[in-house]
Amino acid sequence: MISAKFKEVDIHIGDTLRVKNTIVEGEKTRIQSFEGILISIQGRGENRTIKIRKIGPLGIGIERTWPLNARNIVDIQVVKKAIKVRRSKLYYLRNLTGKMATRV
Repeated sequence: MISAKFKEVDIHIGDTLRVKNTIVEGEKTRIQSFEGILISIQGRGENRTIKIRKIGPLGIGIERTWPLNARNIVDIQVVKKAIKVRRSKLYYLRNLTGKMATRV
């Protein structure tokens, strides 16, 4: 199973993660969270990136990619562990709709 580490937190493909990152708007900064399924981990070393997918309003899929060593990432929490994942990339979730797109 493909996995990575972020500040002593082990993350695996298929886990539901909550990523908290800082957003700078003018002079103000705030923390925004993004919760979804980890569908891929790419690269190695400092170039390691993660791609997270969630189903937004009106059933539209939203994907975001972050470098694991980005300064704006405050915290990554594992909300739900994946039970049975047999692939290293979960790109097939892009073609599914409804509940099937959130079950791994």
